[in-house]
Parts: sequence; C-alpha cells; structure tokens
Amino acid sequence: MSPDLPNWAMLAISLLLVVAGFFAFTGSLGLLRLPHFYSRIHAPTLGNTLAAFCIVVSILIMASVTEHRFVAHSLLVSFFLIITSPVTAMLLMRAAIKRELRRGVAERKKTEEASAGQTES
Repeated sequence: MSPDLPNWAMLAISLLLVVAGFFAFTGSLGLLRLPHFYSRIHAPTLGNTLAAFCIVVSILIMASVTEHRFVAHSLLVSFFLIITSPVTAMLLMRAAIKRELRRGVAERKKTEEASAGQTES
C-alpha cells in the first residue's frame, strides 16, 4: 500500500481484499466439490459476484482517498460486473435445462419405439 494512505483506509482496503479472496476461494472450492451442474455453477457465481464487489469497493476507497474526490467510474465497473455474472449463470442454466429436456424427449421416443417394435413382433 501507499504510505500516504490513512490507517483507516489501509485497514478497510485490506479487510475488503481478504474477504474478496475468501469469497473467490469458496466459489472455486464449490465449483470443484459440488456434484451437480446447477449447484456447481451457483457457487462460483455467488463467489465471483461478491469478490468482485469487495475488490471494486476497495478500489473505490483507495481512489477516493488518494485523489480526494469521489471516483464514480469504479461504481460503473462494479455495476456491470455484478449484473453480468448472474445473468451469464442464468443463461447457462437455462441452456442446460433445455438440453436435459431434449435428451429426455429423445430417450422417451427411443423407449416408445422399442416397446412398439416388441409388441408388433
């Protein structure tokens, strides 16, 4: 950290970065350990969103303290990060649901055709 930052800013920034690391690690661990696709995608989405929010807030504090004014572009970056991650996860989950439905319909058709073929014989 820069020596011209006040102690309260260094403490807040450090805590936010540690919390962001915890959320990112927890999300990554959930990605590796959870059994099903939907739970596996849910963990890193939440972790990524919370970690990005903590990092951007720490950047906002540091930029505001060093430049002695409110820096609004950090809020814009955080808005787009926080919105895009859950939306992307939701689109991936919808695609997985459609794929499972199509696979289920195809399997049902095969079993119906097989059972119809056996009854005719």
